[in-house]
Amino acid sequence: MNNNIQVFDFKGEQVRTLTDQQGEPWFVAKDVCDVLGIATNHLRESLEDDELSEITNLPNTEVGSNGGRAPLIVSEAGLYSLVLRSRKPEAREFKRCVTHEVLPKIRKHGGYLTPQKVEEVLSDPDTIIRLATNLKEERSKRLEAERAVEAQKPKVLFADSVAASHTTILVGDLAKILKGNGIDIGGNRLFQWLRDNGYLIRRKGTDYNMPTQKSMELGLFFIKETNVQHSDGHITVNKTPKITGKGQQYFVNKFLGKEVKA
Repeated sequence: MNNNIQVFDFKGEQVRTLTDQQGEPWFVAKDVCDVLGIATNHLRESLEDDELSEITNLPNTEVGSNGGRAPLIVSEAGLYSLVLRSRKPEAREFKRCVTHEVLPKIRKHGGYLTPQKVEEVLSDPDTIIRLATNLKEERSKRLEAERAVEAQKPKVLFADSVAASHTTILVGDLAKILKGNGIDIGGNRLFQWLRDNGYLIRRKGTDYNMPTQKSMELGLFFIKETNVQHSDGHITVNKTPKITGKGQQYFVNKFLGKEVKA
């Protein structure tokens, strides 16, 4: 736990905060309970184990006593649990103060900076350098994460839309969608790929380009039959292979290099 205790004020009540080794904020339990009007004697029973901890590396005089035991602190999740238990009308306003003002400053600067604390920080060159370095690293990580998300965005949107699809589409339509999402393939090449990989029948004949038994058993294709009446009166049946919603998701996963489950 970071030895540097930061204090923020909520309507005249002081609430002390600390950060752990991972930079996550913790709040002195007594301060939070005083603001919310909650007794501290049953915190261990009302909070989860990971929401409550003891301060073992700070003098008790800095955070107050706890009946002879190490003072208690609550995590961010623990604080929200206490807010929900509070009957005071100020509880919601306190939560907003913490989430919109205190936590952003803690995560950005490594601690809650009051105006007085800002003056102290600005007078310490080492602290200024540390804060500037942390901000630079944080900005770099954020930009890198945003670029990664943006690069995957077309594929993610495409995969999501396919997964939700309940309609069948033509093979040529799937090729257009794939090409629009960075996969270099056209209708003829997609037909060839489906034949070469055992999804469509490749032998010449009346069933050429029809789904294989394997494809039908997997539910990847639907055969649309259309009656065609000719000028001499006779009727023939025209068969067209269409890709089902499950088939669309299956082939999208194939081309995006994901694991495919039949």
